[in-house]
Amino acid sequence: MPEAKQLTVHQEDQIAVVTLNNPPANALSQTMIQELDDAFKRMEQDDEIRVVILQGEGRFFAAGADIKEFANDLEGGDFQALSQMGQRTFERISSFSKPVIAAIHGAALGGGLELALACHLRLTTESAKLGLPELQLGLIPGFAGTQRLPQLVGRAKALEMLLTAEPIRGQDAVKWQLVNRVCSEDDLEEEALNLARTFARNSRKTVEDVLSLTRYAASSTFTQGSEEEARLFGQIFKTDDAKEGIEAFLEKRKPQFTDR
Repeated sequence: MPEAKQLTVHQEDQIAVVTLNNPPANALSQTMIQELDDAFKRMEQDDEIRVVILQGEGRFFAAGADIKEFANDLEGGDFQALSQMGQRTFERISSFSKPVIAAIHGAALGGGLELALACHLRLTTESAKLGLPELQLGLIPGFAGTQRLPQLVGRAKALEMLLTAEPIRGQDAVKWQLVNRVCSEDDLEEEALNLARTFARNSRKTVEDVLSLTRYAASSTFTQGSEEEARLFGQIFKTDDAKEGIEAFLEKRKPQFTDR
């Protein structure tokens, strides 16, 4: 498979390892989202691939969306379309016919956690930070995080994470059923590969059927909620608080919100 600019894909037997590579924080730019979409389209058609592992290069899994890109596009940007683009790609991952395992180290924040939430399973290190800090920037999640997070941890815990905008550590993420298991830094990659090898030994059709059937457990209003999230995500960027939140983040200071 050819290498992309902000991610790489390599295959180990029947397992494809997709590595986010947009240093220093693997921020989810529009380019990376498009490359993810293209990669999963290709892997869907590759019968040699039976399981996918998604990981990050360097210090982080993915430390959020590309805020600098947001800042550059703030004036006149079509942020509802950006939200919908991310949602479509993440839904492609969520509905993928082969198991997708997120191997999280360092941090999965904002769009990075939303990407991990779209995967079928999540492994993390104990020291990793997982959270949706958008409200600290005067924003809201835009890649269906408001819909997937409550499905995993329940509405009350989801609201705690969203409204405090504070990350949790790997061990708490297991307790909250946000991730499947905690691994040491040294063992994360190997544990993900071992799990993938176990999945790959199953009949392809049975795996596809199980993945398909478990999607019925999701609420039928998920699509409606995601569409409303995208609409509000687009609206929020028109506010003064969004502009102030992004500027404060880039200037490394606390934002001064005015509720406008």
